[in-house]
Amino acid sequence: MHLDPLAILTAFGLIFLAELPDKTMFASLAMGTRMRPLYVWFGTSSAFVVHVALAVGAGGLLGLLPDWIVKLVSALLFAFGAFMLLRGGGDDEDDGAEIRTVTGFWPVYSTAFMAVFISEWGDLTQITTANLAASNGTWSTAVGAAAALMSVSALALLAGRFIAKRVPLKTVQRVGGLCMLGLAIWSVVEIFTG
Repeated sequence: MHLDPLAILTAFGLIFLAELPDKTMFASLAMGTRMRPLYVWFGTSSAFVVHVALAVGAGGLLGLLPDWIVKLVSALLFAFGAFMLLRGGGDDEDDGAEIRTVTGFWPVYSTAFMAVFISEWGDLTQITTANLAASNGTWSTAVGAAAALMSVSALALLAGRFIAKRVPLKTVQRVGGLCMLGLAIWSVVEIFTG
């Protein structure tokens, strides 16, 4: 196994910039306001590692999955997240309390893992990772891409935690729910415009 520092930095830079405005970053931010951020990060990071492994190992096979199916499942998961956030979750007197829809390590981990795993399938960053692996080396690309994806998730979760401490929970829930609903609609629109 040979690691090329330039290839690692190239993969990190390209993937980091490509993932920053991505819907997964916004989903991580929304989950981080409602669930334990460290557990969310473990879930999103695990999903990213799986995607990086798939991209560098079998990048050419990703195109075999029907794109519309991936986007439809992603839209359904985002819609479910929006429903969970917008459905309420306490009276006004509970605003000071920490109300979380999903608690415990495994439920939070699996929710975050599945949200990222499904929505990132065939994503630009996965395709870019596959292309970089073909030209810059498998291991170097894998290290750089995984580090970039995990960094973006951590940034989103830190921002979510910052917001959650300064904004009333109901407002965070509503904004997070509207973001998730927007991501669901975006995924559906991508089915018809992609």
